[in-house]
Amino acid sequence: MDVRRGSSLKPSFKNHVSDDNKMFEAKDKKVVDGSVPLSLGISNGVFFTVFFSVTYFLLTRWREKIRNSTPLHVVTMSEIAAIFLFVASFIYLIGFFGMSFVNPTPYSDDEEEEEIEGDVNEIVRKEDTRVTSCGAALDCESDVVVKHVIKKDLEHLPTETVLTEEDEEVIKAVVSGKTPSYSLESKLGDCKRAAFIRRVALERITGKSLDGLPLEGFDYESILGQCCEMPVGYVQIPVGIAGPMLLDGQEFTVPMATTEGCLVASTNRGCKAIYVSGGATSVLLKDGMTRAPVVRFGTAKRAADLKFFLEEPLNFDTLASVFNKSSRFGRLQRIQCAIAGKNLYVRFTCSTGDAMGMNMVSKGVQNVLDYLQADFPDMDVIGISGNYCSDKKPAAVNWIEGRGKSVVCEAIIKEEIVKKVLKTTVASLVELNMLKNLTGSAMAGALGGFNAHASNIVSAVFLATGQDPAQNVESSHCITMMEAVNDGKDLHVSVTMPSIEVGTVGGGTQLASQSACLNLLGVKGANKELAGSNARQLAKVVAAAVLAGELSLMSAISAGQLVKSHMKYNRSTRDLASKA
Repeated sequence: MDVRRGSSLKPSFKNHVSDDNKMFEAKDKKVVDGSVPLSLGISNGVFFTVFFSVTYFLLTRWREKIRNSTPLHVVTMSEIAAIFLFVASFIYLIGFFGMSFVNPTPYSDDEEEEEIEGDVNEIVRKEDTRVTSCGAALDCESDVVVKHVIKKDLEHLPTETVLTEEDEEVIKAVVSGKTPSYSLESKLGDCKRAAFIRRVALERITGKSLDGLPLEGFDYESILGQCCEMPVGYVQIPVGIAGPMLLDGQEFTVPMATTEGCLVASTNRGCKAIYVSGGATSVLLKDGMTRAPVVRFGTAKRAADLKFFLEEPLNFDTLASVFNKSSRFGRLQRIQCAIAGKNLYVRFTCSTGDAMGMNMVSKGVQNVLDYLQADFPDMDVIGISGNYCSDKKPAAVNWIEGRGKSVVCEAIIKEEIVKKVLKTTVASLVELNMLKNLTGSAMAGALGGFNAHASNIVSAVFLATGQDPAQNVESSHCITMMEAVNDGKDLHVSVTMPSIEVGTVGGGTQLASQSACLNLLGVKGANKELAGSNARQLAKVVAAAVLAGELSLMSAISAGQLVKSHMKYNRSTRDLASKA
């Protein structure tokens, strides 16, 4: 498992695979010559023509005999000649194509195995290499010798890595429990090799194969200590694009990572309807991440004393100064308290720049709690998070007060666009929205779910751009409104989303694939000119994509196209086709 990061002198694993493929292609060229002599081609053509001609002649004559009640065994000279030609041409064609299928190569199995073995040995001799540490986070005291051997299966030509004695010893130590799986990166100094050894050990322990879960082609250093512990591979999710989306006078192409058929196509249709109608407009209403610790006192009166102290405007500047020491981007905006008996829940809200900001606000909260301990020594900090925040759970506090970015996005869709592009009418959409998104959601007791499928679009954009997918819960809070305007001819549609939690730095945003998607939107990394503007723009794009998705899905339901479109785009026919 050679990472190859420190040397440009050795060929990569992929180069060896391609070299092996070339070797087998050359072998195929030696074994089978694809050219066919002209005389043989003419002969094949003649026999094909004769075969199908006499077949057609015999079928026609037999059909006439059946119609005329003539016995089939009574044949004329022409029919006898046709039967003879049929048999002769059939034997020729079977002999020609059948023999080439059964014995396509003049090489014997022994000769081929010897030649392949020689090629593999040559690869082994060239493959010995030394690799160094996988990153600055690891302390590597010695180099690690890694060897690769490529094997080829004649039928499927897969590649596999043969374990060295050193790898085998490490795997046995992991399986036996002597070496913790989580310590492989620090012990080996090679992130990719650690993932490979962990994977093999896991297969031996569980007796289950991980074939189909990719290992190659991923930078395991980039997730060390940041995104994922104890990796054994990575999951592939296709990324589609919807757009262009015209938002606030700018065009955006929206990346969406999903396995749900029809989702990207539907959002793309909504983008088109918005674009040709003049585009969408968005407004950022709030921008503040929250964290709410829970503290306990001996009495409810003492809890109330702290509540009054924290909510006193004269104390805010002092508390903000203490809070803001945690980061040059984190700035305390507001403190909101709630009491339950002698327990106090304190909801801090602060700006976080271009980061989503959970860690940033948590550090600031810890600073304030440490400061308060001097004046309130009887305060018992139960937890840095008391769920009054509220993170990764549907909560009315987020629906009402907001969390992260609060955005409203709107567009006016012209009547002709509703008819031609969305295949429905303004009146039908307005009625459906009222009965489905508003009344239906109220009947269900929905919390922040007054929409058709905002979560669909939010999840897809989150996965593509490296956001925390679990925060889709509160980020999908959305109310969709539709109203007839301009004397009832045109449609005004809007989405209001009070808690979109996104960032363009930190977490999964720094991974190569997710970083590329952020770059596509023009919001990659931190904005050096205006801190936080990239994250705010991303939140607006999410809201605009939700607007497009809501518009398209509601139109499909109104026009009776939902089932038909999902049967077309969301049902695989691969298995049926293979069986057929």
